[in-house]
Amino acid sequence: MSHKLPDLPYGYDALEPYFDAKTMEIHHTKHHQTYVDKLNGALQGHEQFGGHTAEQLVSNLNEVPETIRTAVRNHGGGHANHSFFWPMLKKNVVPAGPAFDAIVKQFGSFEGFKEKFSTSAALLFGSGWAWLVREESGLAIVTTANQDNPLTLGKKPVLGIDVWEHAYYLKYQNRRPEYIEAFFQVINWEKVNEYYEAAG
Repeated sequence: MSHKLPDLPYGYDALEPYFDAKTMEIHHTKHHQTYVDKLNGALQGHEQFGGHTAEQLVSNLNEVPETIRTAVRNHGGGHANHSFFWPMLKKNVVPAGPAFDAIVKQFGSFEGFKEKFSTSAALLFGSGWAWLVREESGLAIVTTANQDNPLTLGKKPVLGIDVWEHAYYLKYQNRRPEYIEAFFQVINWEKVNEYYEAAG
């Protein structure tokens, strides 16, 4: 089974003016496609992983041969991260539901969560992701470098933001905090609730 680029559940311009259409198109058709292609290339000749999803691969990296582990970590992570990210984006979804309630309980208020999450994303050095994850003790904010996924750490992602420059540079240049603020306008809370419940 070769990995395939998932279709977006909306048009490239659907998140305007927060995420611009050209960035979305390049991000999806170039960057995500490259992760898929390079993951498939790394897995050639390793048929034992033919039925594994990208999420399963990054959850069990120690089972991947050392000769391809770095490639699977980078490109399998890129595929898993973006496949998680795209459905989590939608305009005009009111924050509500079990994930939102859990956030308020964990962080004291939604604004308190937003401030901590935004700071973590803004201060992450270089390329990577900021995540809200579900663990045994509740919810936590973590960051990962490059295309690493929380699943590798045994943590289940509920919400995440891509802070690689390719995700925002055409519109926001070096103004990462503005991009992060825009991200909060396009969170699909219905999907976040699904992720939260699936992580329970």
